[in-house]
Order: sequence, then structure tokens, then C-alpha cells
Amino acid sequence: MATIYTPKQQRVLLITSIIIIAGFILYGLSGYASAFLGAGILYVVFRPWFTALAIKRKWNRPLVTTLIIIFSLVVIILPFLTLSLLLISRIQYYSQNADDILNLIHKGEELTGFKVTSPQNVRQIVQQGATYASRLLPSLAGGALNFIVIIGLMFFTLYFMYVQQETFQKGLQKYLPFKRDTQRELGESLKNNVNANVLGQVLVCLVQGALTGLTLWIFGVPDAPFWGVVGFFMAFIPVLGTPLVWGPAGLIKLSQGDTGQGIGILVVGIVVIINIDNLLRIMLAKRMGDIHPLVTLAGIVLGVPIFGILGLVIGPLLVSYFIVLIQVFERDNRSLEQEVAVDQVRVQEAAERET
Repeated sequence: MATIYTPKQQRVLLITSIIIIAGFILYGLSGYASAFLGAGILYVVFRPWFTALAIKRKWNRPLVTTLIIIFSLVVIILPFLTLSLLLISRIQYYSQNADDILNLIHKGEELTGFKVTSPQNVRQIVQQGATYASRLLPSLAGGALNFIVIIGLMFFTLYFMYVQQETFQKGLQKYLPFKRDTQRELGESLKNNVNANVLGQVLVCLVQGALTGLTLWIFGVPDAPFWGVVGFFMAFIPVLGTPLVWGPAGLIKLSQGDTGQGIGILVVGIVVIINIDNLLRIMLAKRMGDIHPLVTLAGIVLGVPIFGILGLVIGPLLVSYFIVLIQVFERDNRSLEQEVAVDQVRVQEAAERET
């Protein structure tokens, strides 16, 4: 029996059906987007290891992939989860005991003579901040089963991305709606962003967090390890970063009459911690993807509210992809204009020859 649709209508309905089904799939998997994004990040991070062992030395692929997964679990996931849980527990403590923060604010008001806000507003801000931070960071308290599913799905995806690497890459090349040169630029942008915002950034943040915690411990600030962990997470924010931790600590020490300790914290922060940050970024920029600080800052503001802690990487990546696609669009338009100009010249020359 003949169909009632024309070939053009069939094509339109086929595309519409694909879009609708894809929309349902994306909606159903939206809660696990961090698992797929995390798998992609780990794939880029450990791809040189996989290439060296499984491709060049011909080691067993499933074995190499399993070793990479175990290494990433032990060295990356578990320590990061521990830091997150430590930070969340202390944030929850301060949200439930806002008097400690109120005392610090009152001392700051006495030092500056400027009234910040009412105690009720401070308590509300602290509680809202604790809720927001707890939502961004991975926590078993938010659902152990959901956390296990996300981690399992991430490693499951990573396993097949490595074991079936050629099929995975061919699929990307086939179905991505970009030219090969554009795909190559997007891949280079992904590698630079992961290197700069994962490997390089985490290294810089670890050094800054450790120096912040050590500095506060030396000068007698309570809960120095906790504030070192806070410094690690704050260091992801360009320009501001750890000064948001050691700056208030130094001012509080000054307000308490501990002038030597307060000045010491501020001097070490300005002379050592900030300069170490700048020095490490300059050294790592040449080796680990040179990403402009504005791209990183805009990406963090964009990505963190959407993707949580993974937004520290995904946000700058989206901004970089946007810039790359704009450059590709500009280059293609320029090439098209040149082709049109050449065609016009040829038409004009042909017309002149006929006359």
C-alpha cells in the first residue's frame, strides 16, 4: 500500500521524530549529565597514558583501562570527595552556629566603624550560602545511591570510550555537524581547557590551598586545615581566589589586637601566595593550554550554577567552544566572500572578452 506522505514530508517527519526522541533521551539522562561529562574529562586527562600503554606498547586494553579507572578512583575521586565532605560538614556547622561568624563581623565593625548588617540577615545569608555550597559539591548525604550510580555510570562510559576508542572517534567524526578542521579545533580546545582547568588549575589550587592553610596555622588561626580546604576551592576563582580566605583572617587578627600575626598573614599572602599563583600559572600556561583568565572567570560564573563543581571545567569549555565556533564562522564567511569575489571577476572578464 502506498504511503500518504511525499518524500519531502517523510524526510521532515523523520527529522522531527529524531529530535523528539532525542529530547526525551536527553531529558531522562539530564540528572546524570555530570557522569558523562566527567567521563569525557577523564578520557582527555588519561588518554596519553592509554595511548602509550595500549596503543604503542600493545598492552591489553581492558587491563589498561581498568588500571586507569582504579587510579582515578583512588587518586582523584576519593580525595576530592573527602575534601568536599569535610568542607560541607564545616559549612553546615557554621550555618547552624552563626554566632561565631557574627562575632567576627562585630569585631570587623568595631575595627572599621562601619555596620555591615543585622544579625538576622547574617544568619539568613550564612544558611543560604551553606545550602548553595552543599548543592554544588558532591555529597553522600544528598543520596548515596544516586552518587554511586553517577560514579558507576561515569566509569562504565569511560571504559567503553577507551576499549572501543576507534569506534568512538569515528562516531564523533561522522555525526558531529562540523568540518574536519573545525572538529580538530574543537578537540584542541577541549584538550587545552582540560589541561588548563583540570591538571594545571588543580595543581595551582592545591599549592595555594596548602600555603593558605600552612600560613594560617603558623599565625595561630583556628581551624587552619579547614580554611586551607576552603582556600583550595576558592583558588579556582581567578583574581579573587585565596585572598578571600587569608585577607579576612589577617584583618580579624588585626581587629583582635594581634598586630604581628595579622600583618604576617597579609604579608605572606601578598608576597608569597599571590606570586606563587602567578608564577605557576605562567609556567604551566606554556605546557597545559593557555586559557585567558576572562574565559575561565566567565566560564565558572556560567558553568557552576548549571553543572555544580564540574562547571569549573565545563563552563570555560563552553565559552572556549563558543569562541572557536565564532572564529570558524568568521573564517568561512571570509572564504565565501573571497570565492564570490573571484567568481565576479571571472564573470566580468568573460563578459569583456565577449564584447
